[in-house]
Amino acid sequence: MEVDCQPEDTMLSKYDDDCVDLGSVKDMRLDAKAVVNDVLFAVAEMHVSQSLNCAPDIAYINLETREGNRYCLELSDAGLRVVGYSFDQVDEDLNTQYYETIYSLLDTLSPSYIQAFGNALLQRLEKLKQNGQ
Repeated sequence: MEVDCQPEDTMLSKYDDDCVDLGSVKDMRLDAKAVVNDVLFAVAEMHVSQSLNCAPDIAYINLETREGNRYCLELSDAGLRVVGYSFDQVDEDLNTQYYETIYSLLDTLSPSYIQAFGNALLQRLEKLKQNGQ
């Protein structure tokens, strides 16, 4: 049974049968939130979709690169892949490559991501240097 998850469903228990039993199945929506938090600094917009149907093993992430390109990403045990070219859109006929990490996917999609990642790394190194570490 597919159920459209609401924001309050992100705090699930093993007794919530509508979306996932956390006692036996990994919740991809939690992984999707972690993915978003990891790279939010280097993209224009990124959030877990609230309008696409949830499943225990699949989550959808809306991404807008700094170049202004919009994507709908699917996160599953197989990895990440583009499934649409606008927010909350899944094109069933789209057959795109899976990426192991969000970093490798963004390396392919967004030259600005590469620059933002490099700048963030340099800032961290400078901060460490200033702190004498």
